[in-house]
Amino acid sequence: MTTVNGAPLYDDARGYGFVNQTVALPARTVHTAGIRSEASGAVISEPAFETEKNFESLNYNHFGMAFRVKAAPGAYAIKVRTTSDAADATVSISGMQTSRLTGNVTWDAAGLLPNKSPMVVQGRELNYRYVNGEQFIDIEVEPNKINTPVGIAEITITPIPTQPRPSGVLPTVFTLGDSTVKSYTFDEAPMSGWGQVFDNLFDLKKVRVVNYSNGGRSFRNAYAEGRFNDLLLAGYPGDIVMVQFGHNDESEDEMRRFGRGATEAMYESMIRNVYLPAIRARGMVPVLVTPMSRVNGNQKAGEPYANSFKKRHFPELMKKIGAELGITVVDLNARSVEFYNQTGIPAMTAMVMSLEAGETPGKTNDGSYANGHPANKIDGTHYKEALAKQFARIVATELARLAKQGDPVASELAGELRSDVKAAIAANDWSAIYPEIANDIRSGSGAYYRNQIEKLIQLGALHKDAQGNFNPERPMQTREFIAALAMLMQLPDGALAGYADGPLTREVMGAIVADAYHTNFSQKPKYMTDYNGKSVVPGMPGYDPNLDTGAKGAMYYPLVDWTKLSDTAAIAPAYAAKVKDAYELGLIRSEQGIARGRMINGRDLEPKAGVTRAKAAKELYFMWVLAQPPRMEDDTITTARKTDLSTT
Repeated sequence: MTTVNGAPLYDDARGYGFVNQTVALPARTVHTAGIRSEASGAVISEPAFETEKNFESLNYNHFGMAFRVKAAPGAYAIKVRTTSDAADATVSISGMQTSRLTGNVTWDAAGLLPNKSPMVVQGRELNYRYVNGEQFIDIEVEPNKINTPVGIAEITITPIPTQPRPSGVLPTVFTLGDSTVKSYTFDEAPMSGWGQVFDNLFDLKKVRVVNYSNGGRSFRNAYAEGRFNDLLLAGYPGDIVMVQFGHNDESEDEMRRFGRGATEAMYESMIRNVYLPAIRARGMVPVLVTPMSRVNGNQKAGEPYANSFKKRHFPELMKKIGAELGITVVDLNARSVEFYNQTGIPAMTAMVMSLEAGETPGKTNDGSYANGHPANKIDGTHYKEALAKQFARIVATELARLAKQGDPVASELAGELRSDVKAAIAANDWSAIYPEIANDIRSGSGAYYRNQIEKLIQLGALHKDAQGNFNPERPMQTREFIAALAMLMQLPDGALAGYADGPLTREVMGAIVADAYHTNFSQKPKYMTDYNGKSVVPGMPGYDPNLDTGAKGAMYYPLVDWTKLSDTAAIAPAYAAKVKDAYELGLIRSEQGIARGRMINGRDLEPKAGVTRAKAAKELYFMWVLAQPPRMEDDTITTARKTDLSTT
């Protein structure tokens, strides 16, 4: 046995001992030369630490020790007793980020999916249930202070037997990915992920669909924060785990200890050596989904969309690994590029996060979206529900195609789809599944407010004509607008009385939305207060280092003061006070001088201008979101509204 100061070094034949580098990616250097074997256990102290300036929480090394134990892939109950108090040492398991494993954590934006397997630290004892994918487990002890002795007194690793699915518990399809798969809340509207709407395609009497995705995640940090681990412990043999990562893996921070990015070699190692063996060890079934291509927000007319993965070819690598290991791979990447080119630039630009002033009261980490996108860009990575549904459709269609080719996993998944979804795939006609998609908003200029129009038709607030068209450029009628607004905000009968029917003008619309606001709200909603000129920064509730972009302070309220507008004198006296009130509340904004992807306001209110059905949909969507609980999932619609939709 090779030892240092009485402490054993790792030997594969023996199956345990101290190592000089951890299994983490990138590998972390630890020390063996300074380990001392004492009566209390193996102890080490460090005279100096390493940190990267300005990235101290993500990239640091306090060195310390790592004890490796040979352990086949599977679940284990790990107990570590240290020689020092918890304040002096951080214990981590195989490169995981201990600071994110403790406390009350929920994996989703709505707080519906709590971490049921946190790390528990009491005094000098740590307990954690861990699903291992490697052939060994590293127990790392790292000092929190220089020249302070820390160490290991005892390690107990006990296998956790795989339990069969309890009677009455449905099989589960888990989705795990980044912001493009995530389930969003109303405060983030109109952003959506395909994992959020994927469950709508399944027969939920036969199967559960649970989305573990969140923004900013990659193979590396979804593992490090314990998200992947908790998913595996929540499942049972036979459950399916659909994994899509790649966008954040492109981040060029791959050498940071808790960065998101990965080289192609790291990406492959995470799939081969961590994710796939851990999933299989739990008796669960992996499915890989290649990440969709990013949409170029500045695509030039006449130029076809192309795959955005140019530098790191993660989709091709994922397909190669799947083919070699017999893993089902859904090629969303290739199908996404095909869809973009079939759909065309106007509709694709409309369906990604291309925001202009007045589209939504929602917010990002940088503040409010209400005056346009705070990043001053058309964000082609993230997208609205209109596109989320299309990606969900593509994934389901690909599963059915693979099932026809004899893929047994795809066949199982396709078999759990709703019967009408199966019929839609067979006929290549999804009109019965998504009746809210009007014929004249699919492409071209009619698609500009496609997301808003689809949602309002889905809610039963607005309708298509007998030919299946929405007619976005036709004038909106005042009575129809009032009826839609009253329904969306659940206003009492007569709340918006006193307005004559006829083509809706902007001044009348302003007066109506002011009435609706004051009927609905006794105090300002959080969209107007909590998200006004504020960013979520370190130390604030809800801060997530994987999502912080560094931008600060986008405002909710109009950037142009009422007194700076050019044409307020033209407002009819009967409406003047209400229109001013609506404008200063941010309920109505200029439609001139604004642009998608720009945080900019215009100075012309155009009070006498007519309101098209498309512009009315924009306003109605804004007011609908404003009336919703901020932390509720933003695809939520009531059963009554679903019933109404089925009869329109």
